[in-house]
Amino acid sequence: MTAAKDAGERAKIDRRTIPLLAATGISVTGDGAFISAAPLLAAALTRDPVQVSLVTAAVYIPWLLFGLPAGALVDRWSRKRVMVLADLFRAVVLAALVALLVIGWASLPVLVVVVLLVGIAQCFFDSAAQAVIPTIVGRDKDALAKVNGRYWALDTVGRSLLGPPLGSSAFGINRALPFAADAVSFLASALLVRRLPDTPRPDGDHEPILSAVKAGLRHLLHTRELRVLAFSMGAYNGAFNIAMAPFVLYATDVLDVPNAAYGVLLAMSALGGVVAGWQAGPLTRRMSYRQTMALVHTTQAAAWAGIAFTGNPWAAGLFLALLGAGSSLSSVAVGSARQALTPDHLLGRVVSAFRLFGLGLAGLGALAGGLIASTWGLTAPLVAAPIVLLIASLLTWPYKRQH
Repeated sequence: MTAAKDAGERAKIDRRTIPLLAATGISVTGDGAFISAAPLLAAALTRDPVQVSLVTAAVYIPWLLFGLPAGALVDRWSRKRVMVLADLFRAVVLAALVALLVIGWASLPVLVVVVLLVGIAQCFFDSAAQAVIPTIVGRDKDALAKVNGRYWALDTVGRSLLGPPLGSSAFGINRALPFAADAVSFLASALLVRRLPDTPRPDGDHEPILSAVKAGLRHLLHTRELRVLAFSMGAYNGAFNIAMAPFVLYATDVLDVPNAAYGVLLAMSALGGVVAGWQAGPLTRRMSYRQTMALVHTTQAAAWAGIAFTGNPWAAGLFLALLGAGSSLSSVAVGSARQALTPDHLLGRVVSAFRLFGLGLAGLGALAGGLIASTWGLTAPLVAAPIVLLIASLLTWPYKRQH
């Protein structure tokens, strides 16, 4: 009887998460097209590695400026409504870029502004989406790992497997096409998010924004596991973008990958990511959150070093698959940890604080990658990233026994 009740509860949770997972699958496919098309558009406008890297940095810089206030506002607004409005805003911004491309008025500064605006909306959407998961599934570790694993597996499929080849292929047909597809994906996502069950408005009081932000940061910094994981994720993302920001130039100039095949190369990272994300529960059950993060630091270091020292596009695809597996596990570990260790009324702020460290340092990593490539060549960022990652792995590993 208990087994039947548990099975029924799991089925209920699965049904309640379907709209969010479906919205994720659709919108991130458009994002994947955007991820491959935006650097290609930047590279078509300039061959300067620093300027190309600005486009990647613009994805993450909004978290430095707007992430914490966005999290505080998410903790006092309807999270479902925040997600819908963020989707609609991004659709409008991308539609404007499409119009500028059609009439021939697009430029690198315009592309950077568009990426910044999309990033600002993402500050609100991501904080709300991560905060709404435990209100639907509860805070059991296995349940969170299962839902987060599926969430990030779908994210990987769309963002890394389906989206990039669609984006690069569409870019080859018409520069505006991948951005139009992303706009449509956000409209579809908004319609699906509206079908999410209504969840209680967070209980947090309407204290001043600055005080609310401080409360979220205080919880993160005073919770040892969250504090270590926040800095660890920052190092992980920063190192990733040291290598990835100028990678479009490395792929086309060093690996001789055609523009149309660049998205296919990026899609290889999804092969390992999907498997790891879907099996996140069993893969992480015997490891603590910090042990998982230390392992994926080492995995990413091995992937970038392998790409740098082989200089072969086929080998690069295999190493990117390994990198994708590690990235999925890192997202599940960090997402589950902050959902399990944070009360609901602080969750939006803690998610945004994590993003401040994680994505903020990713933006700085992107700028550093461009400068390193400009100074020492396109292979240098792929050598620098593993050094940062191995140091971070040593600092993340829990040397005391975890209870």
